[in-house]
Amino acid sequence: MPISSALNPRQRAAVTHVDTPLLVLAGAGSGKTRVIVHKIAHLIKNGGISPDNIAAVTFTNKAAKEMRERVAALLGESAVSELRVSTFHTLGLNILRREYDQLGYRQGFSIFDAADSLALLQELQKRDGDDAATEQAQWTISGWKSALIGPAHALKCAEDALEAGTARLYAAYQRSLKAYNGVDFDDLILQPVALFQDNPEVLAAWQERIRYLLADEYQDTNLAQYQLLRLLAGTEGRFTVVGDDDQSIYTWRGANPENLNQLAQDYPQLEVVKLEQNYRSSGNILATANHLIANNQHLFDKKLWSANGPGENIKVIALADEHAEVERVVTDLFMWRLDGRGNYGDCAVLYRGNHQARLFEQALRLRRIPYHLSGGRSFFDRTEVRDVMAYLRLVANPDNDTAFLRIVNKPRREIGATTLENLTGLSAKQNCSLLAAIRHDDAASVLPGRSLSITRRFAELIDGYTEAAERGALGQIAQELVEEIDYVGWLRRSSKDAQLAERRVDNVEALLDWVRRIAKANPDISLAELLAQLSLAEQREDDEPDGGQVRLMTLHAAKGLEFDHVHLVGFEEGLLPHHQNLEGPGVDEERRLAYVGITRAKRQLVITYAAERRRYGESAAREPSRFLDELPQDRLEWVLPNVGTEIICEEQRDRGNQALAEMRALLSGDP
Repeated sequence: MPISSALNPRQRAAVTHVDTPLLVLAGAGSGKTRVIVHKIAHLIKNGGISPDNIAAVTFTNKAAKEMRERVAALLGESAVSELRVSTFHTLGLNILRREYDQLGYRQGFSIFDAADSLALLQELQKRDGDDAATEQAQWTISGWKSALIGPAHALKCAEDALEAGTARLYAAYQRSLKAYNGVDFDDLILQPVALFQDNPEVLAAWQERIRYLLADEYQDTNLAQYQLLRLLAGTEGRFTVVGDDDQSIYTWRGANPENLNQLAQDYPQLEVVKLEQNYRSSGNILATANHLIANNQHLFDKKLWSANGPGENIKVIALADEHAEVERVVTDLFMWRLDGRGNYGDCAVLYRGNHQARLFEQALRLRRIPYHLSGGRSFFDRTEVRDVMAYLRLVANPDNDTAFLRIVNKPRREIGATTLENLTGLSAKQNCSLLAAIRHDDAASVLPGRSLSITRRFAELIDGYTEAAERGALGQIAQELVEEIDYVGWLRRSSKDAQLAERRVDNVEALLDWVRRIAKANPDISLAELLAQLSLAEQREDDEPDGGQVRLMTLHAAKGLEFDHVHLVGFEEGLLPHHQNLEGPGVDEERRLAYVGITRAKRQLVITYAAERRRYGESAAREPSRFLDELPQDRLEWVLPNVGTEIICEEQRDRGNQALAEMRALLSGDP
């Protein structure tokens, strides 16, 4: 297959290089997905590698779906039906499905999501009220797992009593997960790494199965993910990784941009190809982004350029307060459409924190401008969805005590706290699950007659559906289970009003429909496998806009997106950079975050900040972000406070710095 003429020379070099490990440094808007897609096609058609021997991993299901669809458009669906394109967690899950017995798990293991994990930690701590402390422990344990630190090592290296306590909790948590035949999201990476490190034969089999590996968004990998890739790729380094250190904005959740440096050390034969031609933004926008990010240190230097022409200068507007900022931005959005420059769907308002969205929502509603707020509540966080999922998880894995405790009284069965305490004691004594404790001969000695009868009816209900699930027809089984327990009727009776009840019922129906569709598309799928697919899904309420709405989103959420018209708001010290990252390495990440925001813009970028902003109910003076000093002044147009007209100087390079100084003086009140 000839390499597409749509590729530029650097993209073509990245696609055709297969002899040694390859790092593609792909700047914002440089066509990295195109490179990955064409490389997969090249490996299949020209490299002699079967689709089922190629794995491509990224961080979101949406990106994986788009990648697969674009490869299918090049080669045809039949040619890529066996291609492995997935998220890191799905890749790990697929390994665990094949090798679960090697790690001491049983078939049908459960995946504990973040809420399940938190509930288990709370149970282990016997702590109902201090959610913040438990959430911090959960965060710490997740960080340890991402860094491949086990409980014993965490305890050995603990720096204080609190950390030592968390390490002991970590050990108990892992023991409980194993007892429940469960894994959490971090285990989907950690456990395959441990498996491969301890079992060379198993690793060799997987290296034979995956002969070439591609990884997108490499700068966002943590240590565990990097080790998984390194183990699968082997010493030969049969891989292409694509990343951009300038867009590394997730160190707070374990991402390690130093993996770029580690890659060069682990693979001295590493080839580096830089993609620096940007197809998205105007020249002035790119010059601004380049000038800003040059203040960070780089292992690999790169400089974005565009053939799109210089375009408009970047507008920087200082406003009196957050209300004036919102009014100016919303007016600009209205005029953008009124002047025929584009649709509302071409516009985005980007901010550092979700709390900044509220005033923009109010103003847009008042002006009747359609908008979409990204990062809505997860579908799977809804109480009714979690309840039905817990029933299905218990049916799939009767050892899942977390699922048991969630739904044993939903709908209400009059199984009280004393009954549960007695069951827990029997479970601990017999070293079995709570459901198994109900079936145990000794249950009659710890449970009164009525409680024993009620709990055994519940166990019989679950056992019956466990047997039925083994025969298939999972969509029908899920529907029958919900009907038998009268869960919909209970929702209607327990909801505070009819409107809320119907929304909750609709959510249950949506979940059941999703189960039916997965089961229909995969007739041989087990219930445990179906639930794993649901657990790894990323459905957020209304998260796909209709195309005619202004997008409101955080800078983190905007990564990977592009818009003709972008407002970057709250460009102030304490907001951007964030008040927790005003010193040290955190400032570099805040700068990268600003860089990501700037490079979302295609045609027009407007930066705003306020002289005052309310915080904790009090109005406080704000300082312009230090990043304004780092922008190229000859590419900017300024709107000074209380002036309202653009400053377009004949000698902008010199006058830009003067304008910034004048703004600071006006904001501080100095003459």
